[in-house]
Amino acid sequence: MKGNKPELLSPAGDMERLRMAVAYGADAVYLAGTMFGMRSFAGNFTPEQLREAVRLCRAHGVRVYVTCNTMPRNSEAGRLPQWLEYLNELGVDAVILADVGVLALARRHAPQVQCHISTQASVDNYQSARAWHDLGASRVILARELSLDEIREIRAKTPGSLELEVFAHGAMCVSYSGRCLLSNYMTGRDSNRGACAQPCRYRYALVEEKRPGEYFPIFEEDGGTYIMNSKDMCMIDHVAELMEAGVDSLKIEGRAKSAYYAAIVTGAYRHAIDAAAAGEPLDPVWRDEVEHISHRHYSTGFFFGQPGQFTQDVRYVRDWQIVAGVRSCDGEGNAVLTLNNKFSVGDRLELVGPDVPPMALTVEELWDGEGQPLEQVRRPQMEFRMKLPRQVPPLSLLRRQAGLSPGQGADGAVGRRE
Repeated sequence: MKGNKPELLSPAGDMERLRMAVAYGADAVYLAGTMFGMRSFAGNFTPEQLREAVRLCRAHGVRVYVTCNTMPRNSEAGRLPQWLEYLNELGVDAVILADVGVLALARRHAPQVQCHISTQASVDNYQSARAWHDLGASRVILARELSLDEIREIRAKTPGSLELEVFAHGAMCVSYSGRCLLSNYMTGRDSNRGACAQPCRYRYALVEEKRPGEYFPIFEEDGGTYIMNSKDMCMIDHVAELMEAGVDSLKIEGRAKSAYYAAIVTGAYRHAIDAAAAGEPLDPVWRDEVEHISHRHYSTGFFFGQPGQFTQDVRYVRDWQIVAGVRSCDGEGNAVLTLNNKFSVGDRLELVGPDVPPMALTVEELWDGEGQPLEQVRRPQMEFRMKLPRQVPPLSLLRRQAGLSPGQGADGAVGRRE
């Protein structure tokens, strides 16, 4: 942390998501190789892809943290020294780990790499934080069950050389810091080794032993049946309070989520951190951006008390859809784009990008790669051209309100900047 300005740490599940996180303002990214990471269903990085990722981040002054935070079994422990030596050779900034044996190996085989203690280690008091620091850790990622007051006390009672990281945005686990055996028991997929099936999100019923096949509903709070369904965390309105508590790094959850998610949430929190550090209020247009990504109902986690649950359903709020990404754009706004979802001349869209406030636009003309006019673009990943309202950087995005079909104007997109 520089001065009182915390690091913005963004997820990078694969190279596409990494590029978005870097472009939209991350100070650091966390990612995984093909082994030892807690998100086995993210794209993750082969050894050569990881080398490329480090080069990209170095070119933009962004730090790279590699997750080694599963709990390795005997059959895996022998592969750790070679992997850690490779990370040391690449020059990654830190490894994120949860096992004391992995910490010992990291200090021996990756002496140039810092050690960050994962939230899987459930660090929830100052004595635990001190102990990890004494063993050589430079940072602890605090358990998500802590209140802001508890974090203040940990900061006050730990060495200043020990950095504190907290999750500020994203999905939460109904289990204590992600330590859950429900997935293992029900599906055989180990939640502590990156393969959780999220059975806490299922809809459950009660079956009486002598009445097989008869299902009795389980209700909680106003008839809800999703009895373990946790809300998502969103602390964008409280960044200044996290800074005041002495937090060094604000982490966005979501290595398994989309490149659009990585871009939009990173951009929103970039502006929130910069505004808080300057003692200024956050422009509402950036606060509104976290409502434009796929999410469950938001809460402030445990920072101010119990977050509560949403028991009515398990569906995500998905109000916006990406239709295209900008590859290049000149000073006149003439842009080359690639298509995600079809749209037509006359459609009402929004444009957003790295440090580009969202602005509404109506599609007036479209051209193919050879400059021939089009009424609609419809082939995924096709390259096409259109005129944008202003020059924007590569990796800017065009999006449409969900539920609107091509050719239908998004007149509901009110209050956005033109």
